[in-house]
Amino acid sequence: MAEALFQVDNVTKTYRTGDVEVWALRGVDLTLERGEMAVLLGPSGSGKSTLLNIMGGLDRATSGTVRCADHELTRFSERQLTQFRRDHIGFVFQFYNLIPSLTAYENVALVTEISANPMDPGEALEMVGLKDRMDHFPAQLSGGEQQRVAIARAIVKRPDVLLCDEPTGALDSKTGVLVLDVLCRVNAEFNTTMGIITHNAAIRQIAHRVFSFRDGRIEESSTNAVRLPPSAVSW
Repeated sequence: MAEALFQVDNVTKTYRTGDVEVWALRGVDLTLERGEMAVLLGPSGSGKSTLLNIMGGLDRATSGTVRCADHELTRFSERQLTQFRRDHIGFVFQFYNLIPSLTAYENVALVTEISANPMDPGEALEMVGLKDRMDHFPAQLSGGEQQRVAIARAIVKRPDVLLCDEPTGALDSKTGVLVLDVLCRVNAEFNTTMGIITHNAAIRQIAHRVFSFRDGRIEESSTNAVRLPPSAVSW
């Protein structure tokens, strides 16, 4: 039996704006197995990013429980959540959030200063196909190259989990395929568990499992009997 890494049970999330209570999540249940790549689909406001932020320790559930291995995030203090993120979670966002005054190598190396067992920054950049671009500044890199630096920065600390919120959202299809190729390689070679949010339904074909969100709930979940490589996906 595969090992369950993430267990999300009956999670809700509400926000209050004045007298109005907004439900972002309405009783979500989800399990991610170690080494699994999951794609989260759904329209804006359906709860995908809220759930990913809660799983990554960036936000808290209003009710329900979230477990990652032997960690129960819903019981953690802010200090414990910070330590959890530092030790176990890598994040990749739609916008790259690189430091303009640092080279690609230096942007990745920053993370190694607070990591227990990091990779060499050069190894992480080589992993994402940027061996020859290490000394370039973000302004000298294309959007796809900057996103691959962001992925290298996320994986250099050897996280158990990589959470990606629209990692190809700002990229054209050709560049998006390159980024997805990198994510699939990281998943396969490091057995890194992944959650990938996307509006592009075609990307579902690269995942082990797909969760479709609507109105704060998982409307449907499915398993891909055959996964396609990114190059075979029609955008």
